[in-house]
Amino acid sequence: MFFPFTVVITGQSLIHHDIRQSCDPGFATIVDTLKQANVAFTNFENTVLGSHGGWPMKSSYFGCSDPCVLDALKEIGFNALALANNHAFDLGPPGILSTLEEVRARKFLYAGIGLDRDHAALAGVKTLGGRQVALVAMDAGPGPVTMYADNARLGRPPRPGVNGLEVSRLFEADQAAFDMLETIQATFQSTRLERANYAQPHDPLIIDQDNEIDFYGTVFRRADANHRRILVNPESASMQLATITTAAKRGCFVIAYLHHHHWEPRWQEVPEWVRAFAHDCIDAGARTFVCHGVPVLQPIELYKGAPIFFGLGNFIFHTNEGETEWSPPEVWKSVVTTCVFDQAGLLQSIDILPIVLRAEERLTDDDSHHWRVPRPAKGEAGKQIIDDLANRSAPFGTVVERRGVIGKIYMKN
Repeated sequence: MFFPFTVVITGQSLIHHDIRQSCDPGFATIVDTLKQANVAFTNFENTVLGSHGGWPMKSSYFGCSDPCVLDALKEIGFNALALANNHAFDLGPPGILSTLEEVRARKFLYAGIGLDRDHAALAGVKTLGGRQVALVAMDAGPGPVTMYADNARLGRPPRPGVNGLEVSRLFEADQAAFDMLETIQATFQSTRLERANYAQPHDPLIIDQDNEIDFYGTVFRRADANHRRILVNPESASMQLATITTAAKRGCFVIAYLHHHHWEPRWQEVPEWVRAFAHDCIDAGARTFVCHGVPVLQPIELYKGAPIFFGLGNFIFHTNEGETEWSPPEVWKSVVTTCVFDQAGLLQSIDILPIVLRAEERLTDDDSHHWRVPRPAKGEAGKQIIDDLANRSAPFGTVVERRGVIGKIYMKN
């Protein structure tokens, strides 16, 4: 008899409050969905203030939580967590140690942080739903070099931190723009030593002296037109892909996860480098690719029998009082996806439940810090979320059918 293997994937969980006491009946239906899955996955967009202590490593965008939020995630049904993200290092190495300690104690499947680079890059492996499931989680920044785990070398001790996919930002500038940048830099007589001082904690950038300029930490290259590019370091990518391949060859069902903040000007658009890397992860053996970071819903693609979720926005999004950056209604809309796989690990179908993180009548309310739990989107709000997702997924060859307010994707034969 065929028993389907189900994986529920949600948006990211930036959780600062214990939500277990919520009496919202809509939230209860989402909890039921999580608990019925073999794997229920989210990104823990946070760090734990635990037995190892720690110190704030950021200013305005700092965040940490009591370990009880992990109890909340466990109790509502999650059993798999990505830990690689821009908040994982908000308490420095002690926060990494505390988070590792607390997720281990609760027996989550987890990946994305570690005691050094090799440890942080390991796949988490756990038997869930009768299958060996592996999770490979990485963060592509942007972030300071100090937040990423590093091995001991050249007299330096190891550094606990985040598993990093190394990427760089390059601006191509036409001749007029490039000449202007050179003039500005010459005016202020920037020397290599000065650039090195201001580059810290990073090392000075290595550039092509004839065609590139290090403009106070950003590389500009001569070109025919102005364009921004995000470049993935091949060596770093190969290391991550090798981890995926190794886990797949051992018979694991592999989930590849990427967190990044290299967003396009229109947040809903998928960066080309992300799509290329997602395909590389599936080619390496991953059965699912999930991306978070941009706080809005992005398209879904089916590639070689595997779903690619380019961005599922938010699932839990606990903001601080007075924050107004997150006022767009799209930030407070998302979906909960239930993926059904066959015994070979090939996708059969995806059920898509639209959700809102605020009451639907308050989607334009700037006072968001007290909204705690998601609930299913009803009526026109739910239809709009599914229809919008369908429209944006269509260019990727994905057909999203809507039945009432529920979306459905079938794998093509």
